[in-house]
Amino acid sequence: MNGLTASKSLAHAFARTSSGPLVLRFRSIVAASTAAAALVCASRAEPADDAGVLASIDRQVRAVFEKCRAAVVRIEASDAHGRLSGTGFFIDPNGTLYTSYSVGGESHDIVVHLGDERLPATRKIGDLRSGIAILKVEAGTPFLAFGNSRDLAVASPVMTIGYPFDLPASPSFGMIGGRDIKYLGRYFATEHIRANVPVQRGQGGAPLLNLRGEVVGILISSLDQGSASFALPIEAAEKVRKDFLRFREVRRGWLGIEVGTLDAPLSGSTAFVKDVLPDSPALKAGVRQGDVLVRVGDRAITSPDDVRDVSFFLTADDSTTLRLARGSETLDLSIQPADHPEESSALKRIAPAFMSGPDLAVPLDKDE
Repeated sequence: MNGLTASKSLAHAFARTSSGPLVLRFRSIVAASTAAAALVCASRAEPADDAGVLASIDRQVRAVFEKCRAAVVRIEASDAHGRLSGTGFFIDPNGTLYTSYSVGGESHDIVVHLGDERLPATRKIGDLRSGIAILKVEAGTPFLAFGNSRDLAVASPVMTIGYPFDLPASPSFGMIGGRDIKYLGRYFATEHIRANVPVQRGQGGAPLLNLRGEVVGILISSLDQGSASFALPIEAAEKVRKDFLRFREVRRGWLGIEVGTLDAPLSGSTAFVKDVLPDSPALKAGVRQGDVLVRVGDRAITSPDDVRDVSFFLTADDSTTLRLARGSETLDLSIQPADHPEESSALKRIAPAFMSGPDLAVPLDKDE
């Protein structure tokens, strides 16, 4: 297969993923992966083994499905609109599981289907800002291991397992489309994974998995009629869970600065301090208007979006370091974030992690 033929096959496969049955989407994505592998082979002047690549992907996806499916469960609950159904997955052997806020955040009478058992679940925390909920059942459970979402690049293969409608556990396969902190002009609380993985109602709260079977994200919302989805990175979910374990609540760190954008980068960053709020941790630490943020903790800053993203991971009262460019100087300041003084009103200015459009929780008949 020459480069031109492979490119045409790849483009054709992606065109088919925008519509059509799930089987066709799966086959088209696999065909796209095969064509991409053929391009690499062609560039090395080696013959492409299309059948071998296809068989390898097929085996790996089926292996992950068989390995992980037991730890992924259907969740049924009631909310203000009636009964609903979604997906969740266990993260330890003691019955702790993650799901989406739309499934477990404000619902009651929550039941988890574990094999043939229907187990009552309690909500430990529902966090609107991140779009997730943490539930608990009293049982020994299989569980999934975590991967590193930062290891994923655009076009990295991923898959999910969920419970669409009233159907059995179902896999979906695709690839990473990007990492976004805003969508349709509104900001997420932190950067989200955009996964070109077809999803259906009932799969809200499902795990996003790499091809080692490790969780790298949690499905929060669908877009474009279910042809793709947004997933909260697993590291962001773990920030919420660890706060709960330490404080029994989420404690978001507040610095008290407003950030603007420079026309040209200074020390590699365009994020400058537009304002320092009165009586804020930033003011006490010595941050000044006009300072350029270069690093927060161990995270390099290149733009204001990086500041928004890293701010999600700050915890009140846990000290961190700000690296600033001030004129020709570079300064490191120690700062202790505080609890946000206007948490409820600030929350209203942040786009929830699930956007308008098809809800990934599916309503059930009230009789059920």
